[in-house]
Amino acid sequence: MFGHNPVRDLVDILAVAFIIYGILKLIKGTRGVQIIYGLLALALIYFLARRYELLTLDFLLRNAWPYVGFAIIVIFQSEIRSALIHFGKYLPRPFGFREAVISEDEMLYEEVILAVTTLAAERIGALIVFERDVKLENYMETGVRLDARLSYDLLVTLFNPRAPLHDGAVIIRGDRIAAASCFLPLTMNPYLSQELGTRHRAAIGITEDSDAAVVVVSEETGIISFALRGEIKRHMDAARLRAALQQTLLPGRRSLAARVRARMAKGRRVAGSETDQSESLTATQSVVTAQSAISGEYQDE
Repeated sequence: MFGHNPVRDLVDILAVAFIIYGILKLIKGTRGVQIIYGLLALALIYFLARRYELLTLDFLLRNAWPYVGFAIIVIFQSEIRSALIHFGKYLPRPFGFREAVISEDEMLYEEVILAVTTLAAERIGALIVFERDVKLENYMETGVRLDARLSYDLLVTLFNPRAPLHDGAVIIRGDRIAAASCFLPLTMNPYLSQELGTRHRAAIGITEDSDAAVVVVSEETGIISFALRGEIKRHMDAARLRAALQQTLLPGRRSLAARVRARMAKGRRVAGSETDQSESLTATQSVVTAQSAISGEYQDE
């Protein structure tokens, strides 16, 4: 109908290859791999049933295939949602629609880092979720809404084992604690370490279903972890956690440490220039004084 066009065929092949690669990358290390293996096994059984004329098995599988599409949507709903979220983040938003950009100073997250390190030192479990582009209203409904100013004291109080809201996750929206004692979905990733408990699996689960970032403190070991995009990094200290939060939540802005170093360098340069000016002024005054003394001697003579 359209004729043979090598360029169009190449674009078509590359587009299909890119989609397949994206799907495989998305489901890598998740339960989706086992599900795909199961679907391929069913397809092989169906082929063998038709090949060797197994009428009953052929009848059952042939009538079940129309419902496979709906089953795939239900089974892969988390993966499909994550793929659409990931794809939609890189598309231009029409009609000027734009999410609010986080404009809070880095000192706001210093409160979180201080609270997390305090909880880790005392081996008090914590689960802190930072909402980003994808709203977490559904998970807030499972907890208690607070809408309170984010602070070190409030975070430490909420995760106190004697506090009524210590069980569950704290969700942070912007510069406020939106909700506490929230329940999060657990990841179904079968390749996770057995050392990771429910709190860590919940952290990974919420990052698989959204673009949220999560900080976890282990109650047993006091280890600080950071979860993002279905992956978790453990053994985080204050410096690494600060870098991860700034890179994730404050992109395009210099870190607090970088700004402090820049100010210190500027201060040193200003101090150095002032010292040079004062030395030059002292030397000039000395020369003038010497010249005055010499001229005075000549006048005396």
